[in-house]
Amino acid sequence: MDNDVSAGSSTTTIAGRLALGVTLLAFGLGYTGLIDGVTAADAVSIAHYVGGVALFVAGLFALRDRDTASGTAYTVLGAFWFTWAVSAGAQVSDNAAGLFLLLFALVALSLTLAGGDQLGQGAYGLFFAALVLMAVARFAGSDGLTKVGGWFAVAAGAVAWYAATAALAHWPTAFSRRAARPGVTATG
Repeated sequence: MDNDVSAGSSTTTIAGRLALGVTLLAFGLGYTGLIDGVTAADAVSIAHYVGGVALFVAGLFALRDRDTASGTAYTVLGAFWFTWAVSAGAQVSDNAAGLFLLLFALVALSLTLAGGDQLGQGAYGLFFAALVLMAVARFAGSDGLTKVGGWFAVAAGAVAWYAATAALAHWPTAFSRRAARPGVTATG
């Protein structure tokens, strides 16, 4: 692994990744049923204030600093979490909820394909998978798929948390090309 701590090491990127990581972990764990008595409804306050407000504000600061990638990601994801939190408990059809998740899955896919560092792409890619699984689960009425989506959200949260912590602690944040391609020598 390379010790590439420059990728994603700005203050707003670190704060945004911490906010995203905590929110995804709370949201995902609520859907997995791993902790007895903890549901996704218990993540509403975290999603509202940390994922919604704090992430949105981090995005505004990133845009002010001309960091368009982080600014766009954090403001849009802040809007997602804020909307999810304030509409939690509202009576909407499963199809409407599924459509909401699917539309934001497209946003997560855009963030994944936009490039950037490997940890950011990994977190967004896992979040994309979580949202797609949860959308399909809402369309199909499948609690099992919802739980699997929750695990993908937990994984995405763990990657986002690691990315922020790694930048703060100067841990490795990127895999070298040599490690990614076994059997290829440094000269090959």
